[in-house]
Amino acid sequence: MRILLATLLALLTTSPLLAQQKPVSLIITGGIVVTVDATRRVLNPGAIAIDGTDIVAVDTPGNIARQYSAKQTMTVAGQIVMPGLINTHTHAPMVMMRGLADDLALMEWLQKYIFPAEAKTVTPAFTRTGTRLALLEMIQSGTTAYADMYYFEEEIAKATKEAGLRGVLGQTIIKFPVPDAKTPADGLARARRYIEQWKNDPLIVPAVAPHSPYTLEEDTLKQCAALAKELHVPMLIHLAETRDEVEIMRSQHQRSPTGYLDSLGVLGPNVLAAHGVWVSAEDIATLKARGVSVSHNPESNEKLASGTAPVVGYLKAGVTLGLGTDGAASNNDLDMFEAMRFAALLHKLQNNDPKATPAPVVLEMATRMGAQALGLDKQIGSLEAGKRADLIMLGLDRARTTPMFDPVSHIVYVAHGDDVRSMMVNGKFLMRDRKVLTLDEARVIADARAAAQQVRDAVSAAASAAGAAAK
Repeated sequence: MRILLATLLALLTTSPLLAQQKPVSLIITGGIVVTVDATRRVLNPGAIAIDGTDIVAVDTPGNIARQYSAKQTMTVAGQIVMPGLINTHTHAPMVMMRGLADDLALMEWLQKYIFPAEAKTVTPAFTRTGTRLALLEMIQSGTTAYADMYYFEEEIAKATKEAGLRGVLGQTIIKFPVPDAKTPADGLARARRYIEQWKNDPLIVPAVAPHSPYTLEEDTLKQCAALAKELHVPMLIHLAETRDEVEIMRSQHQRSPTGYLDSLGVLGPNVLAAHGVWVSAEDIATLKARGVSVSHNPESNEKLASGTAPVVGYLKAGVTLGLGTDGAASNNDLDMFEAMRFAALLHKLQNNDPKATPAPVVLEMATRMGAQALGLDKQIGSLEAGKRADLIMLGLDRARTTPMFDPVSHIVYVAHGDDVRSMMVNGKFLMRDRKVLTLDEARVIADARAAAQQVRDAVSAAASAAGAAAK
């Protein structure tokens, strides 16, 4: 008997199948795999082999089973497996000002409500509380990487890393006193310290974030660009968001916002410009020539009546175009599925052409092109061997998601953030079967509700001061 068992064991361990199998940490199998690779490959069913932080292979379930053995296998029949969504522009802590002031134009909204509220409320603790709330919302709605511009950005970086998300996080520089810097020079010094602290982190890419051409002087803009180039980091900036901004730039500098920045020599392939609404064909050509990427934010642009970005013009020119939500104070949420749907529909109407922004292109804006806009396209943005395992799984078991003929159509036109069942970043589950694993959901929400009273008090004080001044 012992001889027989030994013979069987030897046969099993030397069989061609087992000899060829490579060990991996996880196989996800049986779902509809939407790769968003260069060929837009969709596998139904498909499977993904993951080892540690990386995707090893994407293929049919049979081929993956023949080639790989896993410590853990996750069967996801009836779900879509796709790259995590990439939000290329937001202000995470501003979730704490969600619904604070609605139905206003940008300048009035900023100057009468947002800037005064921030001056009285934004501290490191407030920033941490708001960021954690934003991260919870992003995890629950399928965002795996995001770009941010705000104050106390080191606090945002800490919270983001703890929650396990990926971030390109920019320290804001602006010309008037703000909660973390009294002067632009203070802001630049803070940015340098922050970048040096977080450089080369596996999840966090630190960045310089000059607020906009109209809220900074020429020398400061140049210094921001020089710092970004010196430390080899991205530069994030608002650009041409409103008609008012264009008029300010033309009045002060006789150029468009894009033309003005180009005249300063600060535009380059490390620059991500948010909004880019009021641009001419010449401006688009300049952005393309300088390698600048643009973050399109359809929801906040519509809500603030800022205008409609020329997305079709950008795409025709070959400008790298990501998709963003903007901050939840002007959106009013961080659901990238909504951003995709708004982007897909808005430009069909604007161009009177139902083919203007087809679903596959909009999906690429929220994934592969978004990764390129952040300078992370070699790591994330599509499901391909060699890239990081940043992915999400969508359930298809609701009335709203039934029937399904085209998974890409469903992703863009049907799915909502709460259809996300599970998500991972760097091969680590941050949410599984709707349970968030890296944040204490109840504590995050309780802390945010408590901190909201600070915002109420600040708005009340600002209103009282305005009333007294009017008298």
